[in-house]
This record gives sequence, C-alpha cells and structure tokens, in this order.
Amino acid sequence: MSQTYVKLITIIFALALPATTGMAAPVIFSASGTDSTAIQSQVDAFRTQLGTLNPNVAGSFGSGRREINWDGVPDASAAPNNLPANFFNSNSPRGAVFSTPGTGFQVSANASNPTSTPIEFGNINAQYPDIFRTFSPQRLFTALGSNITDVNFFVPGTNIPATVNGFGAVFTDVDLANTTSLQFFDINNNSLGTFFVPTANNGLSFLGVFFDAGERAARVRITSGNSILGPNDSNGNPVDVVVMDDFIYSEPQATVPEPATVLLLSTGLAGIAARYRRGKAGLRKND
Repeated sequence: MSQTYVKLITIIFALALPATTGMAAPVIFSASGTDSTAIQSQVDAFRTQLGTLNPNVAGSFGSGRREINWDGVPDASAAPNNLPANFFNSNSPRGAVFSTPGTGFQVSANASNPTSTPIEFGNINAQYPDIFRTFSPQRLFTALGSNITDVNFFVPGTNIPATVNGFGAVFTDVDLANTTSLQFFDINNNSLGTFFVPTANNGLSFLGVFFDAGERAARVRITSGNSILGPNDSNGNPVDVVVMDDFIYSEPQATVPEPATVLLLSTGLAGIAARYRRGKAGLRKND
C-alpha cells in the first residue's frame, strides 16, 4: 500500500474521531461552608449546566447527566464490606468505573445496618463521624489505602470507552488549600487541567468543572486530602483526611465512531482506493 493511500486513511479516520484539545476553557462551579445549604446553589447550577438527570439504565442518552449519591448502595456492598469498582457500570449502570493505587473502595454504613457498623467511616476511625458531614444523607465514599480515586467513563452498562464534558463532586472536611483536587484527562491521556477544591473544616465543599470549548474527559483523577483513612491517619503533615459525597457528571458519550459511520468510511475508502489506483495507472501509462 502506498504512503499516499495510508495518509488518506489516517486523515479520514482522524476526522471521524472526537476532537480533543489541551487548551481547556472550563466553567467552574465552586462553594464551601458548614452544611449543605452553603453549597446547594452551586450544585444546582452545575446540574442545570449539564442538563436533565437520566435514569440509571444501560446505554447512552444524547444529553443530560448522571449522578451517584451512594445512598442506594446495598449493605452487602457497604462498610464493613468493600464496594466493587464497577458497581456503577454493572450493578447500577451509570458509566463510571473506579480505580486506585490503594486497596479498594468503601461506602460508609447506614445508621441502621445488619452488622451495627458505625456511620461515616467510624469503622475505620472512631473520630470520623465527628468531622465528616453528608450532603445527601447518609452514605459517603472513599478509596482505601490511598487518597487517589480515578474515575473512567464508559457507555453505561458496557465496556465501550466514553467521555464527558463536565464532572463535579462534593467533599467533606477539606482543611488544606490547594490539596484536594480534580484533574481531567482526554482520551489520549493528556491533562486538561487540575482544579482545586475550596476548604471547609468539618464542613462541605463542592467543585464542578464544565468544559465549554469542545474538550472531553475520559478520566478524572480525584485527590482527596493528603492522608489515607486509618486508625492512625498521620501520613500527612499536617493531616488532612477527606472523603466524598455526590458525584455529578455529564452523560458519557462513546469515543468511537457509530457503526453507520464506520460503514460509510469503509465505502468511501473503497472508492478513494479505486480512484487512486486508476489515477496511478494513468500516470504510468503516460510516463
């Protein structure tokens, strides 16, 4: 196959794939305070920016948003048990799969649970219920063995990679400025920017980022404080342990061409190849 023909194929498929850019032009939604009323208006504004809340079913809607508030997680997947990393793509399809350098994930227990597990990660450290607050009562979420959570997006209920143009999260007990953050990555793993969560000692913080210039995020890295949860959470200096409540993000959209597009491309490529071969034969004849 000639180099010219290869270039034609490359150009056509490049045009078919979603465009990405390293130049982020985000709209930021941010607030913090002692309770949910302090952040409610910014949470609602971010929801409005993303659009209608979609049902928790498989497949991708053309617009709107998905949310995770942890409160519907069954006791069998909550403390003292771990949450499966793909729970919100498999059990409850919302297109989010988690990963961490740590040992797993946990959702805090309800006040009434079959194992009498303390709420708000009191099973990990008895002091945590005194410092953590909830936005949507009463479960919270955390990584275990790490303060890093990566959120990868898929068409809900499938293994088809997807992207979003907005993601936000509620945090509790953010003590240190410029520590807890959201970092966004495109489908090529290029950073679209790092954005810091406002502080609220023993309170609630919200940060939502919406990209309005065509950027699409395939992954969001959440850094929660500077210390991992534990009975002796002293690996930060000073220590800042942070956990999460609601996740809010735009409807995940597939990152690959639709089948109709692929068929059109293959048909078009066949025509281009035929014309190229005829043109090349004509050139040889006239040489």
